[in-house]
Amino acid sequence: MDYYFEQGPIRPPSEATSLLLRVTRNCPWNKCAFCHTYQGTKFELRNVDEVKKDIQAMKEIADEVVGLSWKLGEGGQVNRNVLRHIYNSNDYHNDYTYSVAAWLYFGGESVFLQDANSLIIKTEQLTAILDFLKEQFPGIKRITSYCRSHTAARKTVDEFKQLRDSGLSRIHIGMESGSDDVLSLIHKGVTAADHIKAGLNIREAGIELSEYVMPGLGGKQFTREHALETAKVINAINPDFVRLRTLHVVPGTGLDELVKQGAFQPLGDEDILREIHLFIEHLEVRGTYLASDHILNLLEELEGKFPEDKNKILSRIKKYFELPDIDRQIFRLGRRTGAYRKLDDLEDRETYFRLKSVIDQYSARGGNLEEDIIKTMNQYI
Repeated sequence: MDYYFEQGPIRPPSEATSLLLRVTRNCPWNKCAFCHTYQGTKFELRNVDEVKKDIQAMKEIADEVVGLSWKLGEGGQVNRNVLRHIYNSNDYHNDYTYSVAAWLYFGGESVFLQDANSLIIKTEQLTAILDFLKEQFPGIKRITSYCRSHTAARKTVDEFKQLRDSGLSRIHIGMESGSDDVLSLIHKGVTAADHIKAGLNIREAGIELSEYVMPGLGGKQFTREHALETAKVINAINPDFVRLRTLHVVPGTGLDELVKQGAFQPLGDEDILREIHLFIEHLEVRGTYLASDHILNLLEELEGKFPEDKNKILSRIKKYFELPDIDRQIFRLGRRTGAYRKLDDLEDRETYFRLKSVIDQYSARGGNLEEDIIKTMNQYI
């Protein structure tokens, strides 16, 4: 098969099994001090015909994959046998086939629109793309996209309703913070008021809203304000989801330069956890689901629905701080190296003592464990 379609660099972790459809290229703002994803790139709008060609290529690939399934006696189902045949055959040796085949294997029901702010294109153009996508793939049940608050605050509720009627079902917004001081510090290009207006526009239109919050983004100077003001904005919006994305200062970013200048002092893991505790304490939302679904988050298990799971979530943070110092250090090392995912993993004594021996070796040699943990985290960005 000799097909081609564009794909951008990122998508949310929750869209891991979605088909990626590139509607715009890169980021129209591209000034956030913490972000390096689109450095050195130019923002471009893709025209409707371009995107439709990509959708048509995806459809042709999907048809061939399903046809292969029939030939293999799998009745049109894209299962492990079909994937194994594709991955082991030179006839299908390309990323485009792999991408569509994997999507079909996971159900073929969700699509994510790339890149950073695809809703910036005119509403009538995006609805034309969505309508064509649904026409080619009638089995699609969920279509999602990133959107900046700056854009969503300027689209009308009626425009969002048009997009909803054409199939757009969830919008991901990188709120990062509800503090105007923090938003200014990181050059986010929006205010807390913009965040609220954007969120309410989306909610009123009946589209699911997922807001991303970045613990640690205020540094030592604004940690309390960041927690409290972000909770206030989330309370005003009452989104469907709040997703935690712990700050990690990436080398070469604007925030990295602020650190070098002494203008920004990053928080350590435990101070960030204290900030998250303060944030959660002040959440007064109903029906909102909190998720900690990113590898940079120290505690992945901070997850649940509000208000019913609020105390349970806070208790996990309390449990962490009740651990002995050495256990907290072992857990941090285990989490940052991928050995641990939750606090109960500490009960695996074999892994526990293996990690403890690493810490003991660093101590004996006078090595800098914290520095090496940071280097490890750089690989996750």
